[in-house]
Amino acid sequence: MTQTIRFHLDLDAFFASVEQLDHPEWKGKPVIVGARPGGRGVVSTCSYEARAFGVRSALPISEAYRLCPQGIYVPPRMERYHQLSLEVMAILRQSAPRFCQMSVDEAYLDMTGTRVLMGPEEEVARALKNRIFSETGLKVSIGIAPTWYLAKIASDFGKPDGLYVISPERIDAFLEALPLKKLHGAGGKTRERLEAQGITSVSALRALSREALHRMMGENGGEFLWLAGRGEADYNPFRGAQSRSVSAETTFGEDTADLEVLETTLKVLCQEVTFRAMAEGWRSRTPHLKLRWSDFTTVNAQTTLSRTVASSTELYKVIRDLFGARWTPGKTVRLIGVGLGGLEEAGGFDQGDLFEGENEKQGRVEKALVALQKKHPEGAAVVRASLMGKNRR
Repeated sequence: MTQTIRFHLDLDAFFASVEQLDHPEWKGKPVIVGARPGGRGVVSTCSYEARAFGVRSALPISEAYRLCPQGIYVPPRMERYHQLSLEVMAILRQSAPRFCQMSVDEAYLDMTGTRVLMGPEEEVARALKNRIFSETGLKVSIGIAPTWYLAKIASDFGKPDGLYVISPERIDAFLEALPLKKLHGAGGKTRERLEAQGITSVSALRALSREALHRMMGENGGEFLWLAGRGEADYNPFRGAQSRSVSAETTFGEDTADLEVLETTLKVLCQEVTFRAMAEGWRSRTPHLKLRWSDFTTVNAQTTLSRTVASSTELYKVIRDLFGARWTPGKTVRLIGVGLGGLEEAGGFDQGDLFEGENEKQGRVEKALVALQKKHPEGAAVVRASLMGKNRR
């Protein structure tokens, strides 16, 4: 039987890495992408130099400034990040029989059955890392494992610029030594409940019976943890990924009920999804929201509009309404995702073409920018910067 080989790839501190790439004088310095100090907002991404001060994604910007006042604080430049993401994802799409992009900086490759043709998977991964760095200047961490879930965990080891392989015969030993905080999907609230019961390691988690975990964490949470502790969590990035849909999602390192964090994340995801759909030549009337609560219950919601979504701002407004109808203050979120379903080829007549408002005007700017990036990637950033300045004001 052919051994399954899964790759998970994660661009290291992506937004901050792009800023350091475009500003070489910032390399080796703490770069923090997000809101400006003195205002409201959170950290989107920060460089590893900033993380040494305790700064992390989703941290309130006021707290980040308290921890690292000497940091370089810059607002997000989503068009520039999208431009480089397109280049990286094009390389990945060419490199595997099956490819699934999860977000602007994350993707999965199914390399099962490629060993005879392409060589050992570790050599393939090193060549892929070298090519991405050579062509884009960006570093990527890769995890290799027999399951999607373990590949996701593996990519976190050795960051930045990591490459970690979990072979089938090492799975049990790897999980026995894994700290609880490294178990993907076990957020802060979950760990608190487990630690209150004296469970502070994956080894201790694995010692519990399935029934005991169900009683302790509820059926959904208990079942996830029992499977996760064995590297078998029910996770498949390709499942439900309809051929005519585009989506992006984020799993929080710590479950959060902070509305500002949630809204900021939704805005970024809406921009990712809109730009990807435009770049691939799609339009959609069907925005989709995905939420996973701290008890592992997952909620999906969507709506069908009378016309296609014109811009990332319009998509955010629709998604924010879907979110607001399902979230109550204090309810903690583990994962949040945004998608566009029922994709149609862009072009031709659409009802919205008759009545151009602000959303349509912004959409035309975004489409023009995507087209410019694809045609002239080396010069698109300059034009993009001026446009982004107008949008921010």
